[in-house]
Order: sequence, then C-alpha cells, then structure tokens
Amino acid sequence: MNVDDLVAIDVHTHAEVSKDGHGSLSPELFDASAKYFKAHPRPTIPEMAAYYRERRIAAVVFTVDAEHATGHPPIANEEVAESCAEHADVLIPFASIDPWRGRAGAREARRLVERYGVRGFKFHPSVQRFAPDDHMAYPLYEAIEELGVPALFHTGQTGIGAGVPGGGGIRLKYSNPMLLDDVAVDFPELRIVLAHPSFPWQDEALAVATHKPYVYIDLSGWSPKYFPPQLVRYANSLLKDKVLFGSDYPVITPDRWLADFDKLDIKPEVRPGILKDNAARLLGLRG
Repeated sequence: MNVDDLVAIDVHTHAEVSKDGHGSLSPELFDASAKYFKAHPRPTIPEMAAYYRERRIAAVVFTVDAEHATGHPPIANEEVAESCAEHADVLIPFASIDPWRGRAGAREARRLVERYGVRGFKFHPSVQRFAPDDHMAYPLYEAIEELGVPALFHTGQTGIGAGVPGGGGIRLKYSNPMLLDDVAVDFPELRIVLAHPSFPWQDEALAVATHKPYVYIDLSGWSPKYFPPQLVRYANSLLKDKVLFGSDYPVITPDRWLADFDKLDIKPEVRPGILKDNAARLLGLRG
C-alpha cells in the first residue's frame, strides 16, 4: 500500500456479505437496519476494493462476531483477511472475535494476526451483549495489546435492532464509551478507537479520549453536518492527532461523508491528519 498516493484512509467499513451470500446479521436485524439506514447495496469485499481503489482511498474492513448473543454465525475472519490480502493496495483487514470465547478467543486473535495479517479488531458491545469492562473479555484484550494492534469499539446508539420489539435484544448501555475508561487503565498500551459520535455520550467519549493517550475517536456513522459542536471543537484542537475519518460504508458512502466534511469548520492544517495521517500512524502504515 502506497500511503502517499492515497487521498484518505477510511477506518470503518463493514463486510456485510460473504462469498457464498451469508449475511453478517440475521435477516430480522438486516431488515430493521435497512429501514433505519434506508436501503443500501451490500457489496462483496472485491466490490468494496474496486469502489475504494477508484477513489484512491484505503479502507479498514471488518465484520462482527456476535454468535453467542444472536445465534447467527459470523462471516469468517479468514475470508475477510484473505479477500483483503488480494486487494492489499486499498484494503486493511480487521477481525472480530466474540469476547464470550474467553481464552480461546485470545488464542484465535494471535493466530489471525500472525498467520493472516489482521491489523486490528472490531467490537460491538451492544450487539455482542457484553460490557467492555467485563473481565471476561480481558484475556482477549491482553492478547491484542501484546500483538500491538488497535481495538475498535462501537460506541453510542446503534441503528441495528431499531424498530424491532425490544430492540432485537440489543442493550444500548453496553456502548457507553465511559465503560472503556477501565479498559484503557488496565491495558495502558492498548490502542482503543471509540467508533462514531457517541450519542448520547459524546462528552464521555471526549473525556476518555483526552485523558487516556491511546484512545482515539473515529467519525463514522454520521454525516459531518450533524456532528455535535463539542466534537468539532475537540477535533480542531486537543484531539487533532487522535480523530480519524470513518464512513460506516456501505451504510454511509465516503463520497457523501467527504462532501459534507469539506463544508465543516475544520482548520486546513488539521484536515490531513483526520483524513489520513492519524490513521496511517495508528495502523503502522508508514515506516
């Protein structure tokens, strides 16, 4: 991957369908998500590569393993990693391991990084039905910290399960970013990314990210025109080196996100960091 030739690095995209057509979510949750986010294409990973290559943008790709909570088998991490390796000029593989797997999950994390070149891990506490500060997940965090790759956590409200009775069993409380403060204390070298503007806990996310040196924020899932003013203020100042471009593709396209970001009141000297340089540093893409 030639980072200098890239326009941006999108740290938050979803592999929603496998090669054989298996979806990352159950049909019930997919249907609800489509109503909440509006209907959108579900590209394969090779199709994602072509889309991002055309735009000279690199993309972090992941799925979510929430089989313990949902009963729905995930898209295999190996498939995501191997497909990204075929398009390594633009795609960066992350894996997802259900934290309920305990020490077996920690062994799996090591295998995926060492044998498949995985560059980070994705967690969705609400969908996976766990509190991030639950010590059940600590063996997995320990492995990720030792491997030196980042852990990206969904924070804030989620559209997944919206409109389904009982929210499809998804509890929003697990995605309060303050639950990651203990994780940042107990694993001080672990790079943590708080995904999304963390509605309704934006101030909590900003507090953790400013207090803990290895906690970052990605800006995915929202059009920049809807960003809370305090998020924009911190991105322009105290967190300018720790805020990352993310789209949430295919739910939100980078085309729309970048067009709206162009209109946002971000200092010219801060923009390159948010769009590419901060992510390149975090992901170890520069020598």
